This record gives sequence, C-alpha cells and structure tokens, in this order.
Amino acid sequence: MSSTPSAGSPLAAWLEHLERLHPTAMDFGLERIGAVRERLPLTPAFPLITVGGTNGKGSTCAFLESCLQCAGYRVGRYSSPHLLRYNERVRIGGCEVTDAALVRVFEQVEAARQGVSLTYFEFGTLAAMLMFIEADVDAAVLEVGLGGRLDAVNVFDADCAIVVSVGLDHMEYLGDTREAIGAEKAGIFRGGRPAIVADPDPPRSVLQRAGEIGADVFLADRDFGALAREHDWTFWSMAGRRAGLPWPSLRGACQLGNAAAALMALERLHGRIPVDMGAIRRGLVEVQLPGRFQVLPGRPMTVLDVAHNPHAALRLRENLESMPGGRTFAVFAMLRDKDIAGVVRTLGNAVDGWFLAPLPGPRGESAQGLQAALQAAAVTAPAHQCADVHDALRQAREQAGPDDKIAVFGSFLTVAAILACTADRSR
Repeated sequence: MSSTPSAGSPLAAWLEHLERLHPTAMDFGLERIGAVRERLPLTPAFPLITVGGTNGKGSTCAFLESCLQCAGYRVGRYSSPHLLRYNERVRIGGCEVTDAALVRVFEQVEAARQGVSLTYFEFGTLAAMLMFIEADVDAAVLEVGLGGRLDAVNVFDADCAIVVSVGLDHMEYLGDTREAIGAEKAGIFRGGRPAIVADPDPPRSVLQRAGEIGADVFLADRDFGALAREHDWTFWSMAGRRAGLPWPSLRGACQLGNAAAALMALERLHGRIPVDMGAIRRGLVEVQLPGRFQVLPGRPMTVLDVAHNPHAALRLRENLESMPGGRTFAVFAMLRDKDIAGVVRTLGNAVDGWFLAPLPGPRGESAQGLQAALQAAAVTAPAHQCADVHDALRQAREQAGPDDKIAVFGSFLTVAAILACTADRSR
C-alpha cells in the first residue's frame, strides 16, 4: 500500500493497469472472477485453508504458513493489503515472489480475461492461485480481503475455513451489525468441511450459516482453546492437550487465540497434511508478520500496529496496558472512511499524549479532523498536529522518556510510512 515498484518497471506498469481496469475499486460478486477462473482454468489439487474475520486474519495465516513450512511443506500464502511491496501478497516456500514471476502470471490472467472487467483484488487473486498451481505447492493459505461470501478468494472452495473474529468494520459494504457482518464472513464455510470459529462470542448468524450448509463446526472455548501460563501455553481440543508450547513470537495476548485457531485447522487437516508437534513448536517461534504489535529496537519502546477499527484498538490497548513502563504516547493517522470516533473512544484514556498526522490521498484524514474526533470524545490528553507520520514520531520521541511507550497505529499506511523509512536506513 505504501510503495510501488520503481517507476517504469514492468510490474509497476501492470499494477497501474490493474488499478484502471475496473470502474470501482470494490465490486463484490463471484460471477466475473468465476468466469475468468474457468477459462484459465484453475482447479487446485492441494488443500486450501481460507481465513476470514475482522481482525487476526493476517496473524492466523502467518501461523499456518510457519507451522506448515517447518513441517517441510511448500506453502503458498496469499494476503492483503501489503505494506511496502505488492510482492508481499504472494509468498511461496516462505519467500515473496519476484517481479518477473508476477508479470508472467498477470499476462496469463489478462489473456484469459477476454474483456471481463476485474477489480485489482480479483485480478491479483487469480494470479496468486495460478502461481501456486504452477509451483505445485503442498498447501495454500488464502486471506479473505473483505467480508467473505462475495470476496474474490471465495471463488475457491476451502478444505478448511476459519473465521477469526467478527467486529464492526467496512460497515458500508457488510452491514452495520455484528449479525449482518457475521453472515457475510461465514460465507467462506463449505458443507461437510471444517468450519473453525475462533471468536469466543460469535454472532448467531455465523453458526446459523454453518448449520444451514452442514459445515463441520468447531467453536473456540467449546471444542478447542488455549490455556496460558507464565512461560508457555497449552492447546486443547477434543483430540487432547498439547502442553508446554512456546509463546508465539508475534506479541500480544490475542495471538494465543489466533495460534489456537491455526492449530485447530491443522488438526482437522491432519489426514492430508500431517504436522508434528516439533514443527508446531518451531512454527510458533519462527513466525513473523510486520506491523502487528511489532516492537522496534531501541528506547523508548516503539510499537507499530495496523489497528484501524475499534475491535483492533481494544486489543492494542490491552497489549499496551499489559506491558511495564511509564507513559503511553500515540502516533495516530487514519483514513477518513474508517471509524475514527470508535478508535478514539477505545484508546482515549489509555494515551497520555497524541501526535496526529494526516494521511495522503483523498481517503486520508487530516490532523485537524483527528483532533476534532479527540475533542468530540472528550479526550483530555494533550494533542499535537504534525506534518506527517515521520514528524509525529519524531516529536513523540522528543517528548517520551526512555521508559515510556510510543504506539504508531491507525492504518496500514501509517505503519508502512515508518517501515519504509526503517528499510531505507538499513540499506
């Protein structure tokens, strides 16, 4: 989302083409993408795990990929959005695919389109699956882009589907209640196949949808779960207990729930892609995912988190409050079409000082708009309007002491701005 390939590169030209290809960025439905899929054709023979949910999708996909990789499998992983490079969206064998490989499959999808208009995400989804099939992967993990029922990845039938969480986000597309949103997210379930619900309090619509199609449902805290201890944790399910597991390298208490959902999926697919406990232990330790409560080296502690809705903001607040230290400062930038007021209400009293930055583009909210949201929520902590995300972080670091914490959050774009700067300095 932040940076693109070098200007004039073949991949940059293709991505610009994809952005212009369809009159709207979002156009849900499986008819158009289904027609192009049939022409390619794309019929994967390997197991597919589809992961949906409001928050936690990326982490759960990362756990699945890491554990399967450690078990010796060649894994394809498709995710979105990206932070710095489009290539992040498509990984094979633990590595991002190359520009040349993307251009090659984009050409094949374009040839199969035959005038059918595809969105940027639909085109990319078909290209990713084409790469997975050509690479003969052993399994693929697909992250739902938005919703589930009409999302592009749902054109492929999942052998196991996970709904990680159901919160209020993208309400203009999915509905304004958890029940409506849950019905959309449950659309990735398939009859007779495992449907894993990791939300501890799922909307009735999720279970209703699963029941209507005859999915094999497994509920968190009923059929599986995680028991935390100080130095390790236990995964339990109907098959038994797996004690002494290492804490995941992804930080935050919520990650145990995401890891448990991933382990439940692997348990249900054990007959096709068995994963032993040694691989699971290694996978938990070796998993990496930038921008999810990512702690940068140095002091004061600086945390990068892509939290951009109230549900994710609550998890961020809980994680920050669980960590020792002094004051908490926020480097905050969001898109105007997100629930800025809800995020501010969730985090307001947990922040000792706000450094507000605008985001570029027509969707970016201004620093003045963010300040107005703080005032409307009666947030009393001091707030400073800054020129951009980098300026906001600079000012926050000037004010913070060595024992304080700085949280950079609000959007993938917010985190990407800092990661891009960090990457440039490391070259």
